[in-house]
Amino acid sequence: MSKNLFITGTGTEIGKTYIAGLLVKTLHESGLDVAYYKAAMSGNDRRSDGTLIPGDALFVKEISGISQSLASMCPYVYEHAVSPHLAARIEGQPVRMEVIEQTFHEVCHEHDYVVVEGSGGITCPLRYDEEHISLADIVRRFNLPSVLVADAGLGTINGVVLTYEYMKQKNLPLKGIIFNNFHPHAVMEEDNRLMCEKLTGLDVLSCVSHGDKNLPSLPAEKLAALFC
Repeated sequence: MSKNLFITGTGTEIGKTYIAGLLVKTLHESGLDVAYYKAAMSGNDRRSDGTLIPGDALFVKEISGISQSLASMCPYVYEHAVSPHLAARIEGQPVRMEVIEQTFHEVCHEHDYVVVEGSGGITCPLRYDEEHISLADIVRRFNLPSVLVADAGLGTINGVVLTYEYMKQKNLPLKGIIFNNFHPHAVMEEDNRLMCEKLTGLDVLSCVSHGDKNLPSLPAEKLAALFC
């Protein structure tokens, strides 16, 4: 059975998939057996035969070099670029927890480490009709420790602290923070790093600049220790 780590973010479009890809790449290049999983992804393009391309999974597979099949990475793939619960309603394919459990456990049984990426921020609903399923439900169901991805720029202190406080209230353990779009020596972003650490008590594990192909200050051994 694998050790796992959940990747959440302060919101959407802040680079969770990019960071997840670098996490997978770091472990894979160190010789560890690592896989990727995302319960639901929306906003995907179609192939010429009409089937949907799981874009986030494809990105992670290509940047990391892992051989894991795309089909095993995500059970629910939607076309509409909206929250998964709404895309599922529009496309008539609601998320089912039993499917997530089955597919996730299949990946866990086949690999030693699994990077699990959320959809949007931690409060994002995956299903909201007669049944309610949120990302927090998945984190809790599988006892996943989490890392929080945040943009390094203006406004990040508020987003980081609010997410931290919400997850603390829900008893969802956070292992640390990773900044994306970081500019070394930028006074504001250095201060954001410092303030986020002081206000949450969490370490900023890595500050990733645009185009980085590796995780600064987060070697494979240190990264692997975050997984449970």
